[in-house]
Amino acid sequence: MSDDELIWRIAGGSGDGIDSTSQNFAKALMRSGLDVFTHRHYPSRIRGGHTYVEIRAADREVQSRGDGYNFLLALGDSFARNPQEEAYYGNEELKPLSENLDDLREGGVIVYDEGLVSEEDVEELNLEERAEENGWHVYPIDLRGLAKEHGREVMRNTAGVGITAALLEMDLEHIEDLMEDAMGGDILESNLEILHEAYEMGQDLEFEHDLRIPEGEHESEQALLSGSNAIAYGAIDAGCRFIAGYPMTPWTDVFTILSQNFPDMGGISEQVEDEIAAAALAVGASHAGVKAMSGSSGGGFALMSEPLGLAEMTETPLVLVEAMRAGPSTGMPTKPEQGDLEHVLYTSQGDSQRVVFAPGNIEEAYEQTRLAFDIAWDYQIPVMLIYDQKLSGENTNVDVEFFDREPSPDLGSTLTEEELKEAAHDNSGKFKRFNYEDAEDGVAPRSLPGQKGGRYLATGNEHSPVGHISEDPDNRVYQMDRRLEKLEAIREELDEERESTQTYFGDEDADYGIITWGSSQGAVEEAVERLNDNGYSVKGLSVSDMMPFPEQEVTEFLESVDEAMVVEMNATAQFRGLLQKELGRFGEKLTSLLKYNGNPFEPAEIVEGYEVNIAEEDREPTAQVRIEPAAGD
Repeated sequence: MSDDELIWRIAGGSGDGIDSTSQNFAKALMRSGLDVFTHRHYPSRIRGGHTYVEIRAADREVQSRGDGYNFLLALGDSFARNPQEEAYYGNEELKPLSENLDDLREGGVIVYDEGLVSEEDVEELNLEERAEENGWHVYPIDLRGLAKEHGREVMRNTAGVGITAALLEMDLEHIEDLMEDAMGGDILESNLEILHEAYEMGQDLEFEHDLRIPEGEHESEQALLSGSNAIAYGAIDAGCRFIAGYPMTPWTDVFTILSQNFPDMGGISEQVEDEIAAAALAVGASHAGVKAMSGSSGGGFALMSEPLGLAEMTETPLVLVEAMRAGPSTGMPTKPEQGDLEHVLYTSQGDSQRVVFAPGNIEEAYEQTRLAFDIAWDYQIPVMLIYDQKLSGENTNVDVEFFDREPSPDLGSTLTEEELKEAAHDNSGKFKRFNYEDAEDGVAPRSLPGQKGGRYLATGNEHSPVGHISEDPDNRVYQMDRRLEKLEAIREELDEERESTQTYFGDEDADYGIITWGSSQGAVEEAVERLNDNGYSVKGLSVSDMMPFPEQEVTEFLESVDEAMVVEMNATAQFRGLLQKELGRFGEKLTSLLKYNGNPFEPAEIVEGYEVNIAEEDREPTAQVRIEPAAGD
């Protein structure tokens, strides 16, 4: 076992504080100078049920979860179901240990709570035999007993962190600082006592493993953030001051972060009865002159199709976020999947017009949220951000200076009262809000309610320039063509006036390509690096612009390679379908690597997929993935 990286997995039951403990440990590793990346796995239960968080830490940039892990802290599940249900659900107290052994690397370390996991249970797992086969180092510690001695049972997490730090020869300074920031009084004193006693207990153990904390140093201040943080902060800096929503995992994180921050900056947050109301309120707030957003996940977003269509027809700027999870229907609410792409691209009525971005990492989530608001308000069009549970909940360190940017509260193509005096009006004095004459790039500047000279009608029906319902064929064609013209103008702006939102990696002269979108970006980037190290000639492209599609960039990439493998987390190759719809002539070049078991890709799975799929090695993939051949094969 090398000390190149630490991948620490803490496992327990939902409600056991696994998430908060892991976040603090990740922050401690970050403050010690390491780059970190976390991965959450949890059931759709409030309490009980096996959950774990994985922290990957190294002295270099890490952009993905690793292949397996090398340190397990298994706390047991203190909220396990009634033993009478064991016949169906299995021994839930044991699952934080039993269900994590298959992914543990050779030479790895196991610490488990023998205060909760019995010796008989361990014998049933054949743990001693498996440890010998794999070179694992196993340390049973009565963490629960230690916690009870100084405080409460829930503090066994602190004991586990103390043992971890000792076995890794990690200094306690940053852990102590974080505890002092988070608590005080007797609770702090008890936790510090437990931490120090566990640390001393760990130091007294005779251990032979060579797993240690890597040494690193950051050149600038770092913050530990999730994709949800980045989207929320991007919205704030873009001038958003209204959000309406209904809780639904994993979208709830963005909603909660904004709701917590808005009171300090004059913003408004509304939790409403359903997603129809949420989107409708956001449309109304935008119509009134506030930068507004809403969002949901899967089935909740389905309810937003009617107000989304209203925003498209009334040309009301709006930002919606759709946080994907495994479906259909309720599906697997807490597991990642990229199965809503077609849903987001095409939901609504008729020939709808919207823009869709799919950020692939934390920085892109922030930048593309700000871009979404710019495009929405400049072109008076709904813009959607599509991401998934993986990007929503994973934490990684980001340079604080990255966010040192000017806010952009500008309302885009909105006229002032002075400008309205010169604008076109009909004989009754109504403002020609939807004027198709002289509408540059299809955009007819708008007024706000209450402005002098800005009166018009807003309706979901097709309408005349002043908003009156109209079924005149000529007017219909004029209005539809004008609205469609916006998408052409947006694509032109993205291509010619802004930095590309697509991400490239690998040698630009490589012979083969891997294409992906959204949160699979980091794993693909690492896989491309490994493949090139192994002697293959591979480059990668992560696409963020789903609509309007970046035809020029993707065409240049596909023309430059012999074959390309499309990597995505769904069962029906939805992104590959979009590629073939937009660029059908490349269908014979495209194959697919699909994963849809509720877990994100590991880099090794993509490497193996490439070797089997493109390099045509004569073997089947060992990972739980599916390979789809090129069209016509």
